[in-house]
Amino acid sequence: MSALEENKLVARRFIEEAVNLGNLAILPEIISEACVETDGKIRIDSGVSGMADHIRGVRSVYPDLHVSIVHQVAEGEWVATAVLATGTHAGEWLGMSPTGKVLTFSGVNLDRIVDGKIVEHGGAANMLHPFLEAGALEPSSPL
Repeated sequence: MSALEENKLVARRFIEEAVNLGNLAILPEIISEACVETDGKIRIDSGVSGMADHIRGVRSVYPDLHVSIVHQVAEGEWVATAVLATGTHAGEWLGMSPTGKVLTFSGVNLDRIVDGKIVEHGGAANMLHPFLEAGALEPSSPL
């Protein structure tokens, strides 16, 4: 298996095993203690424990969260993973009380992987659609 394919597998394991199944025991195998989470120019030291907290937080809002991998592209140390996520809004989210609605959103994870471990994790999610589904936003004209 090529280094690029190995990196894609690490990103896939993060989604399929840690996020989807909540198997946080695998995190030390795939997350570096030096891992940072990024959001634009913001960089947050995360490491294994911070990533575990992040996953627990997301799964407390969406306990049945399932993230499907749509596409993966790897170049050098970077893996881009296009995803489609679905989960029942069962916990408080961005100040919204739980709606019990099944919400779906698309996104892209960007992971930098060095020596078989994620050292940088970030990306973007299209949150407009779930806000509309949850009723947190109402369009000013019919869609």
